[in-house]
Amino acid sequence: MAPMARNHAPGYIMNERNAAYYARRAENGVGLVITEACYIDHPVANAFKNQPAIFGPDALDGHRLVTQKVHEVGGRVFCQLWHMGPERHDGGIPNPELPSISPSGLVKPDKPRGREMTLEDIKEVVSSYARAARDAKAVGYNGVEIHGAHGYLIDSFLWEGTNQRTDGYGGTFEKRLRFAVEVIEAVRDAVGPTFPISFRTSQWKSSDYSARTYHTPYDLEVALRKFANAGVDIIHCSSRRFWDSEFEGSTLTLAGWAKKVSGLPTIAVGSVNLGGTTQDNHDKSKGLLGLEATEVENNLDELVARMQRGEFDMIAIGRALIANADWPLKARKGRWAEMEPFHKDQLKVLY
Repeated sequence: MAPMARNHAPGYIMNERNAAYYARRAENGVGLVITEACYIDHPVANAFKNQPAIFGPDALDGHRLVTQKVHEVGGRVFCQLWHMGPERHDGGIPNPELPSISPSGLVKPDKPRGREMTLEDIKEVVSSYARAARDAKAVGYNGVEIHGAHGYLIDSFLWEGTNQRTDGYGGTFEKRLRFAVEVIEAVRDAVGPTFPISFRTSQWKSSDYSARTYHTPYDLEVALRKFANAGVDIIHCSSRRFWDSEFEGSTLTLAGWAKKVSGLPTIAVGSVNLGGTTQDNHDKSKGLLGLEATEVENNLDELVARMQRGEFDMIAIGRALIANADWPLKARKGRWAEMEPFHKDQLKVLY
């Protein structure tokens, strides 16, 4: 199950309904649940009402409930650790008076937002990630995922469009990797040598779908090898369409390239079961709208073919799993015509 923000945690605290939401997917055949983004203990890590926190006694009790319910039905669950960075809009809660932070005070090139991080800010945030990971392990999660994609804080250090620093955290591609590496190292130290760590990465940003963090396979190899050496076990590659080729001259996807250059297990994601190339499924006003069963099957045929070739190891299902808690059971039996279409109104409720 792909991590998807649901904003149904009242007071930033998971409850019985959140736990049941995740457990329903696990009991219906999802092998690994990755929670929605859970914000770490930092004043400007979040901007949304009812987004779950991963700090404080009450919030941790809620997470403990999630892990218990998922484990009761035989599932496994990772907690995704998150700081919004420059994607946090002005006036974001719970501290609307504070500006967002980022490497250079930019949400995209030439578009200022918030303020540039100091070295003290960097140390503080790295420590917050470590505390969140330690707490996630303590409440029963089977692993953590560090959100390093989509223009959020870690990704804003990786992308030259938002990192224009000239100190040890910017100026060259390798220096832009430093913050991510320090976060990974701190998380690894906090959870010990055997606890699984996934790292989510992407080319596209929430503010720029055409952005590219990795311009060549060599860039990707340099980054992922550093992440692996720092303690990452799994690379989760977020693409808008799982089947899109990543670099010229090859049909390999981002996940395929990640596996090839790093040797690590990889997760692919992006518009699975959302109708192939018939529409742009990242448009939130669209989705599984009136698709024929054959269109869904064609999308799945492409997925199965790539997995059989060993291009990537796991696939994350997103909005199709919101619409169908029993998606894996239906897919195994080829019951495509019974798949409920995804539509945005489903985001308003957990059931």
